[in-house]
Amino acid sequence: MNLATALLKPGEADRHAAGHPWVFSNSILRLTGAVADGDVVQVKDHRQRLLGVGFYNSKSKISIRLLSPDRVAIDRSFFEHRLRSALAVRQKHLPEATSYRLVNGESDFLSGLIVDRYEDVLVLQTSSLGMDIRKAEIVSVLRDVLNPRVIIERNDQAARKFESLPVTNDVLFGDAPASLPVKLNGLVFDVDLQAGHKTGLYLDQVANWQAVAQAARDAVVLDCFSFVGGFALHAARAGARSVLGLDQSADAIAAANRNAVVNGVAERCQFEAANVFDWLKARSMTGPHEKLVPQFDLIILDPPSFTRTRAAVADALRGYKEIHLRALKLLKPGGTLATFCCSHHVDSVLFQEVILSAAFDARRMLRRVATYSQALDHPVIPAIPETEYLKGFAFEAVR
Repeated sequence: MNLATALLKPGEADRHAAGHPWVFSNSILRLTGAVADGDVVQVKDHRQRLLGVGFYNSKSKISIRLLSPDRVAIDRSFFEHRLRSALAVRQKHLPEATSYRLVNGESDFLSGLIVDRYEDVLVLQTSSLGMDIRKAEIVSVLRDVLNPRVIIERNDQAARKFESLPVTNDVLFGDAPASLPVKLNGLVFDVDLQAGHKTGLYLDQVANWQAVAQAARDAVVLDCFSFVGGFALHAARAGARSVLGLDQSADAIAAANRNAVVNGVAERCQFEAANVFDWLKARSMTGPHEKLVPQFDLIILDPPSFTRTRAAVADALRGYKEIHLRALKLLKPGGTLATFCCSHHVDSVLFQEVILSAAFDARRMLRRVATYSQALDHPVIPAIPETEYLKGFAFEAVR
């Protein structure tokens, strides 16, 4: 196996020796030979010690995505071994699940590849050129390992532009259904796998849907950024008196209503298409000499990421503070606020600081009663901080 070598600058090797797969362009001292974008290269430190092999792309800031610390062939056998290893992790930690994330990119040592399983349908995303070039080989392995009925390509994510890849949305194998009933935690969600957010659902929140619902018994619940009703339906099933779900997408609201009917909780669920910021602001404002009467026993905040870059963190924090300030004004004394952040650039310490700042401004005292993370099919590798992005808390309003 004749591979060109990327030699790293002094001081740039330690994090890769510890397991981080991203080699940035400004870390490379030189290439020892001609390399085409998408090819496999070996990476060595400035003393010629091997750090691993991975895909090269000169058009990306992440010039190399390491796949193995050893000098191995990145071929069909490699992909089969990695996919079977990823499947074994899910079977160990989620033995009853029929829908889950099968491959979670970096945390399954397949940087640039996502594969989600929805019953007998697979949805694939390739966000690196090296993976995209080998898509047919990956599909072939998936068919052999899992025997799916359909494989769909949802390569419409913005991250592809950083690798100079086009946006595509296609069926790679089989005949895709218009929608698919997906079972999660004993509830059924009707999912459009070719048009929904991400690959169809936010599978990283599945465990948290159930955990948060423990606070919903006999509660009046507000579910903000409800999407297709993950938190809302779980809360209704857990015995909430009423649930109001808000989402800006009319299509998501329509899907949430259908899901409520299918699961027999429609009489306790109401969904409204609304801008959550505007809705919270309108209902938390008071005129002169007016006193706001809180309405909700449980408020859930699960917004999309407010920032994809470190440069925009300050603006994101202002957004997080605003929704928490407004939500806390609508929360009854003794009520629970369950809140989430899915931005890697806002860590759990900073996220909690923003919540406490909002609580101070709202004159509320909070007791933290739970912490949340991403589901086990989205593994966290501490040596790769980017794999830990979802964090959440539950707070009770002491006063």
